Amino acid sequence: MLSRSWLALASALLMFPQIAETLYSPALVSLAEHFAVNAAQASLTLSLYFVAFAAGVLAWGRLSDLWGRRPAMLAGLLLYSVAALAALLADNFSQLLAARIVAAFAAAVGSVVTQTVLRDRHQGAELARVFSLLGACLALSPALGLLGGAWLDNVLGYQGVLAGQLLMATILLAWTWRCLPETRPGRCTAPALGQLLWRLLVDRRIQQACALVAVFNISVFSWYSLAPFIFERLGASAWMGYSGLALAGGALLGAQLNDRLLRRGISMQRLLRLACLLDLLAALAMLALANSLWAVAAMLLVMVAFAMAIPLVLGSALVDYGDCRGSAGALFGLLYYLQIGLGLMLVGAAQALAATLLACALLACLLAVGYRA
Repeated sequence: MLSRSWLALASALLMFPQIAETLYSPALVSLAEHFAVNAAQASLTLSLYFVAFAAGVLAWGRLSDLWGRRPAMLAGLLLYSVAALAALLADNFSQLLAARIVAAFAAAVGSVVTQTVLRDRHQGAELARVFSLLGACLALSPALGLLGGAWLDNVLGYQGVLAGQLLMATILLAWTWRCLPETRPGRCTAPALGQLLWRLLVDRRIQQACALVAVFNISVFSWYSLAPFIFERLGASAWMGYSGLALAGGALLGAQLNDRLLRRGISMQRLLRLACLLDLLAALAMLALANSLWAVAAMLLVMVAFAMAIPLVLGSALVDYGDCRGSAGALFGLLYYLQIGLGLMLVGAAQALAATLLACALLACLLAVGYRA
């Protein structure tokens, strides 16, 4: 039976990493001004976030097997709170960057441990219902983060955004302490990571899945990294927050389209290819619209493609790893988050949104041709 209180906590924990990061995006301009750094340096705090997040996915996933789900979750949220406080008190950009790296490592606990707890508590059709409900909540995360971040930045500056992250983490820590049960099975063994990592690295399906997840995420998060500076050049900085509504709408539309087409018997392979073609169309549109407010329309279509493709890839990537799904999921996450982080470093250095989207879309189309969803 699905408990509303449990689903509310699980939703909050899963949404936490995404809201915490999109909350930060509107503050990039004021942060760059305060610390006297350029746009590429400010964007570095976003790209390095994913590299540290990747390490956190592996660490917290492993610790949830060794310590238990509840201790791992509490430790991660506590560490994030400490890192958020350190970022708020930072005197220079180097201190801020270090605090952000620790925060990213800690934030990964909300994703990997929550998914593990869900798989501990729910099975079969019920588990599918849970992920469906939580997926709808996750689609709203960019809108909540961007709107909240834009409001806090306008009222209190980047310090208000960092304080908002700290407040959110402490509330979740208290809520988790009160309500999260321990769900780790009595006999929980973890396979040797080295052997499992090699098994993943030589698996062609995993190679393609990691790359597909990475390029779609790079497309989306390149917007969060570069759009604040585009809106600033257009003299419309306030629109950054409202763009989150368009992205959320695109994500919800993509999720609904996926559901309807799957119900009609359309194969997952065909749906993935359709998503990649929509992504390519959006990238071509961005070439013409990148220097106008209509760029938001192109990004809406990117989000439709993202919401269609990601569930198809994540749902099919680990079908051959039923014997070690938890550890395999942690390593799988590590691999694609590392690719996302490295990709966003290049994005931050290039500062070219349309070219980034086009390169990602072309690569996604090539990968989808041979992927067995």
